[in-house]
Amino acid sequence: MARVCQVTGKKPITGHRVSHSNIKTKRRFLPNLQTKRYFLAEEDKWVTLKLSSEAIRTINKKGLYNVVKEMRAEGVHI
Repeated sequence: MARVCQVTGKKPITGHRVSHSNIKTKRRFLPNLQTKRYFLAEEDKWVTLKLSSEAIRTINKKGLYNVVKEMRAEGVHI
């Protein structure tokens, strides 16, 4: 599975690794992804999501069911 957050869509970005002598080489900045299992009480089932830390905070704020509804409206299969 790709390194992409299922809620926010965050994915790796590129930049430079800069040495002391200012030599620049390519590197990747990876998002802080966590695999989390949530119990979706409205549907009486467990849901496993790959989330960034920002998405976990969003779920805590809005609620799991509202976030899942928004994702399904965008066409994501859950």
